[in-house]
Amino acid sequence: MRGTAEVTGDVKRRVAVELEAARARTTALLAPFSEDELTRQVSPLMSPLVWDLAHIGHFEELWISRRLAGAKPIYADVDDTYDAFAHEREERPSLELLDPTAAHAYLAEVRARSLAVLEEIELDSEDPLLRYGFAFGLVVQHEQQHVETMLQTIQLSGLAHEGGRPRVLTGGLGEALVEEGSFLMGTDDEPWAYDNERPAHEAQTGAFRIDVEPTSNADYAAFLADGGWKEPPLSWKRSGDAWVRRCFGRVEPVPPNEPVQHVSWEEADAYARWAGKRLPVEAEWERAAKLGLLRGVGSVWEWTSSEFAGYPGFRTFPYAEYSGVFFGPEYKVLRGASWATCTTVSRVTFRNWDFPIRRQIFAGFRCASNA
Repeated sequence: MRGTAEVTGDVKRRVAVELEAARARTTALLAPFSEDELTRQVSPLMSPLVWDLAHIGHFEELWISRRLAGAKPIYADVDDTYDAFAHEREERPSLELLDPTAAHAYLAEVRARSLAVLEEIELDSEDPLLRYGFAFGLVVQHEQQHVETMLQTIQLSGLAHEGGRPRVLTGGLGEALVEEGSFLMGTDDEPWAYDNERPAHEAQTGAFRIDVEPTSNADYAAFLADGGWKEPPLSWKRSGDAWVRRCFGRVEPVPPNEPVQHVSWEEADAYARWAGKRLPVEAEWERAAKLGLLRGVGSVWEWTSSEFAGYPGFRTFPYAEYSGVFFGPEYKVLRGASWATCTTVSRVTFRNWDFPIRRQIFAGFRCASNA
């Protein structure tokens, strides 16, 4: 049986690798852009890229050097500026933001402090913030999630970037049948899972059918051609008789066999009804995923019909503003992950959420029906 010191060493090594991977991804993502491109706001839906950059550092500093080690802040006057709940995104360009050079320097100093804390701290299994390095995992996932947010900003901006795209679908796989039954939903044993993924609990579904793959661009184009919705997905426009899209500064034909993305919940729901189906509830989605029935998971976030709510026995941890303040009918749940989501985040129990009208996220859907 492995000793506590050996397990602690493994956790610390994993944390160090994950921290470095997240920072390398952030740095590479923003490297091509000028100071003007990093500081301007491209949409009121999104922050300037430089705000996200410094916010990544501020969040890390709050949870690691300040919370775990009791250190004083590097900057005494930025807590309000980089508090995601203090100012709406549309307000953030008017704040006194660190410029890109200062923001990068701030992240470097924060990271040096974090690694020093990691080296010295005991990962006490009795402290939930330290157990399996949870606070460090929180920081890693937060940075990776902001990389995806910044990719959304870059896509909206029209700036040239290598970006990315969903995997091509196989096509023709039809539906999978899931009989009535129960399963264990959520998790108790994923060490870096968020509070809204917990606790694991028995959930029941009726018999249902669910599409094996997400809805494709070709299928969605047929829906538009039939008058199912007036507007195309966010990045699409007509070019003669064909659809083209803007993808990270490039205009290209819409690939028919990719999953459709940049559609709102309202559009997904309209398509499902047009197809004589519906969106799955999230319990159906998770059950089918855990049964290994779903292909194309990780290509696009997938809208479900479920409102965002806590599971039975939900407990806020480590702060209410991550999940609890968003519970309610205003938000719809998305499951899976997108091509832009890091594998550290894209687990089968992960729950994303947004307003039903949002289209800038890398979101698509698959349909379900009662069996």
